[in-house]
Amino acid sequence: MRLFYLFAFFLLTSVVHAQEEAVFSVYFDFDKSDLNAKQGEDLIKFIKTIDSTRIEAIEIFGYTDDIGKEAYNFKLSTKRASMIQQKMIDSGIKNKIIVTIEGKGRILIDDDVVENLPEKRSKNRRVDVVINLKPLPKIVIPGFYNTIQKNHVVGDHIYLDNILFDRGSSKLDYKSKTALDKIAKLLLKYKNLQFEVQGHVCCTPQYQKEAIDRETRKRELSTNRAESVYKYLVFKKIAKNRMTFKGYGNTVPLGKGTEYDRRVELVITKI
Repeated sequence: MRLFYLFAFFLLTSVVHAQEEAVFSVYFDFDKSDLNAKQGEDLIKFIKTIDSTRIEAIEIFGYTDDIGKEAYNFKLSTKRASMIQQKMIDSGIKNKIIVTIEGKGRILIDDDVVENLPEKRSKNRRVDVVINLKPLPKIVIPGFYNTIQKNHVVGDHIYLDNILFDRGSSKLDYKSKTALDKIAKLLLKYKNLQFEVQGHVCCTPQYQKEAIDRETRKRELSTNRAESVYKYLVFKKIAKNRMTFKGYGNTVPLGKGTEYDRRVELVITKI
């Protein structure tokens, strides 16, 4: 079993629902759904380290590797998720805060992936326990703005605090597009500004620099989110020669805590 934290925060992000998340992953043996004592203890210990007053809801998602039939894997992933739910309830966690128990079935692996294939599959045989938390207080960082300014300098960051994505998704929702409409109007007004749309994620395991986009099932989430913003700005008549996009994964932390490191932003490259 491996443990990692995933925090997300609304202030500097375009990737969350205005709330922080903590994720604990439990890994299973091939074709198994049994939870051993240590796994259960580690899960409960993790949950108890979190301030209970900040917990809004808990979601449980089960997965399998890509071996076997889809229907069987769906049932197995659901059984794994249910096993985790029962352990939490038996440990005194209130069932009413567990809002989702879902088996997602198998996680496919790219056809060209052959290196360390058994290890990659082992990491897909898991259950993710996602704890949704109330957001932390906003912080102020020099050079970061929440909208386009009249007088920018190269290197300024415009964090998109109203651009929201579903967890693991790179698709813009209606509210996000409405917020980008306002940004686009200002970009049309200040035509001299050139910028890079940067996508970031935080807190993936150390051996991973990028997160998985659940639509493509590929490890390219920060790039896809940056590209979604880029394409929408092109749709709103922002000239392509004014902007680029790039996903940075988890390689550019802000140094203010991991909860602030999952974000999409515009970075001024030329004025």
